[in-house]
Amino acid sequence: MTPTIFTIGYEGAAQENVIGRLKAAGVATVVDVRAVAASRRAGFSKTILGNSLAAAGMAYVHLRDLGTPKAGRDAARKGRVSEMREIFSNHLQEPAAQFQLQQLKALATDRPTALLCFEAEACACHRAVLAERLASDDGFRIVNL
Repeated sequence: MTPTIFTIGYEGAAQENVIGRLKAAGVATVVDVRAVAASRRAGFSKTILGNSLAAAGMAYVHLRDLGTPKAGRDAARKGRVSEMREIFSNHLQEPAAQFQLQQLKALATDRPTALLCFEAEACACHRAVLAERLASDDGFRIVNL
């Protein structure tokens, strides 16, 4: 069976809607791939989000080394998506990122897993680079929620 990696962004969404979409898709583990797991948007900071996901029956894992470095976040904020993708692709070569990428592969192979970040559209987010890497290297099917 082909493993699936889900991706979801919470930009403009309420926490309950995001959790509802994750549950409807059958996600068991949410992997937060933000370098900084804090948010001004209610319900999306690390502790609150983790507790809410647990209450909904899902595991929460924060893999901060799979987050975009500050330069990549700055590029994304300015709409320079290709620059952000290049910065993040280079970051993925770092040992800490490689280690957490292996952790992600193990989690996603074992149970339905979603990558969570801010941007509503996966194509404007580094989570697309991660999902594409899992698809090309390990045969994962990508589903953007």
